[in-house]
Amino acid sequence: MKILVINAGSSSLKYQLLDPEKGTLLAKGLCERIGLDGPVLKHSPAGKEKVVIEKEMKDHQQAISLVLKALTDKEHGVIASMDEIDAIGHRVVNCGSFYAESVLIDEKVKKAIRDCYPLSPLHNPANMTGIEACEKAMPGKPMVAVFDTAFHQTMPEKAYIYGLPYKYYEKYQVRRYGAHGTSHRFVSQKAADFLGKDPKDLRLVTLHLGNGSSLAAVKGGVCVDTSMGFTPLSGPLMGTRCGDIDPAIVPFLMTQEGLDAKGIDRVMNKESGVFGVSGVSSDFRDLAEAASQGNHRAQLALDLFAYQVKKIMGSYIFAMGGCDAIIFTAGIGENDDLTRAAICEGLEDLGIKMDLGKNKGLRGQDADVSTPDSKVRILILPTNEELMIARDTMAIVNKL
Repeated sequence: MKILVINAGSSSLKYQLLDPEKGTLLAKGLCERIGLDGPVLKHSPAGKEKVVIEKEMKDHQQAISLVLKALTDKEHGVIASMDEIDAIGHRVVNCGSFYAESVLIDEKVKKAIRDCYPLSPLHNPANMTGIEACEKAMPGKPMVAVFDTAFHQTMPEKAYIYGLPYKYYEKYQVRRYGAHGTSHRFVSQKAADFLGKDPKDLRLVTLHLGNGSSLAAVKGGVCVDTSMGFTPLSGPLMGTRCGDIDPAIVPFLMTQEGLDAKGIDRVMNKESGVFGVSGVSSDFRDLAEAASQGNHRAQLALDLFAYQVKKIMGSYIFAMGGCDAIIFTAGIGENDDLTRAAICEGLEDLGIKMDLGKNKGLRGQDADVSTPDSKVRILILPTNEELMIARDTMAIVNKL
């Protein structure tokens, strides 16, 4: 079976064509600057040279058409025709409380996605644009929505309700939703396989650490807590996001700096995090380089990140009554040995012991970097959200 996975942004469209049965990638690519000047399609077929196609892309409809042409092209294509595509899996960021698992897209599902526009105003409308473009380009093909928030729907009320008047939850659905759910689900399942254990017998803390970072507490195979909240702004400080702060800082800065709601939102989402603290970059590689040259604020940003991740991780271990494994994943988690070591430093008395020799220089591969006597396993497991989306899509389509 061949599944086309689509991740549509406001002016971009990422895609992968996969065979989820074999776990193989046939092609992947990215359409950039859709609806803007200088649009480009970067197409990478497996086993062939990467192709850069510069053609007009007024909208996502044209982008999808170019993607399908690239996939079926005689020279750089990987399939003979669109008939070989069995289904399409769409990444959708927020489904609110509507769905706790992936679903076949119909009019009811599309309405739910639209109803969640206020909860994810940047992502959900773009995701819907991708769905509608695929409907027109491939009418009749089954399509599945895989939601970032769905995995976290198993959280108990005590984990997702905020200490605000309850009426705001009833009126506006103000609650913790989380994000990166597809990634947390993928690596928690992968961890169970890696350890040779039943997921129901495990207590895991999954650390999806990248430009956007989130942690999840996974007990018995289900999520019981996560660090992102009503929006992806909460948790540890991130690339440009402030993470958890005293909420009273918001009206204080609005008054002192003369900021409106959009202005303070820009500060917290685009100007904060390790970028705001360091004044150097949102890229951890740049921060490490600057810190090695004696830049105090760059080192401070790195220290803040590791400390805040460690605090959240510790709270989840206590909330679950223990922990069997910690899983590092995503760009920083998979590739940054210094940050992994900083997060685990000083936790030896809690049974969390990292083998620094194993950890050093390890990038993007499955590994256990804990010492033989560590009570808690420390795993590095690269995530693959697209494969998870393809597997969900295949499972649902096979039931039709």
